[in-house]
Amino acid sequence: MNSKKNNVAENLFKEMTSRSTQVFKKVVETYLETGDPVGSRTLSRSLTEKISAATVRNVLQDLEILGLLGSTHVSSGRMPTQSGLRLFVDGFLEVGDMNGKEKTFIEKTIKDEDMLLSKSFDRVGSLLSGLTKTASVVLTPKIEAPIKHIDFVSLSDNRGLVVLVTADGKVENRIFEKPFGLTPSAIREATNFLNNVLKGRTIAEVKIVIEHELENCKKELDETAQKLVKTGSIVWDSGTKNDMDRLIIRGRSNLIGDTETEEDLGKIKQLFDDMERKRDLIELLNSTESGEGIRVFIGSENKLFSLSGSSLVFSPYTNAEGEILGAIGVIGPTRLNYGRIVPIVDYTAQTLSKLIEKNESQS
Repeated sequence: MNSKKNNVAENLFKEMTSRSTQVFKKVVETYLETGDPVGSRTLSRSLTEKISAATVRNVLQDLEILGLLGSTHVSSGRMPTQSGLRLFVDGFLEVGDMNGKEKTFIEKTIKDEDMLLSKSFDRVGSLLSGLTKTASVVLTPKIEAPIKHIDFVSLSDNRGLVVLVTADGKVENRIFEKPFGLTPSAIREATNFLNNVLKGRTIAEVKIVIEHELENCKKELDETAQKLVKTGSIVWDSGTKNDMDRLIIRGRSNLIGDTETEEDLGKIKQLFDDMERKRDLIELLNSTESGEGIRVFIGSENKLFSLSGSSLVFSPYTNAEGEILGAIGVIGPTRLNYGRIVPIVDYTAQTLSKLIEKNESQS
């Protein structure tokens, strides 16, 4: 996990005494464990240093002034604010060691097979959801293998299907709107043209290559065949449909089981709505490319979860060259057991990276 503290966190560290640090850590740890606000009397009994309840109250007030703690009522206990959780995760979080059973379970679940199959990544999502009792998210790799064969299939008067086969045997199907007046001969022309031009190239190269080749071959292609080529290229090149298929979410029911109030249920409903906005979630997960290791977003630090008050813990996984292929992680309330979840996500991402590297070396 990136442990670099931002300027705000650094300033807060400077303003905290050893006593206030001890009280702050105890409040956050107790809140993350129980979900309840923590009172001064409870704190004075549990701290290693013997401090009176009156002194603890003064420290709590100071931490509240710093914006690290808050309370639902004047006479109630304190709980960490979003800023407080951020400071705790960045500066005080003690990541627990994973036990051997958990490591073995992760390794056995991520078996030695083709991890580019969607069903395998679905299993990774179920693994994370089960171990952490949260909802999991998996961003699968984009297909970057060279194209082996392309075909068009007519479904109706105005709809068609693009069938794309890659060199590693995977098949992508996309439905699209057919150009008006499309004839069987135009379909054959477009298919032959694309198979000749694109064979051996990746999907990422499709649009540029097609635009260039069409300029040189317009006279050789029927007008409707040209339209079919362009329409097909839009379908393959657009990140929208492809990226929707790249995101796997599992274990949302885990989030409901831990709710006790209508307010909690309302936040969970909002979180479900947030997760349905897959495009925004994909953009967030794609941000792994700008950093390494575990990343933690708390509450409104990301606009996607600003209303539901949720946290996202995720990590990228890579290939043999260290290139980021995708990301895995979990989503849950801000009151997550970060100390346990962070190493689980991290170890799962590392195991997945090692398996992909092994598969690439054998192919």
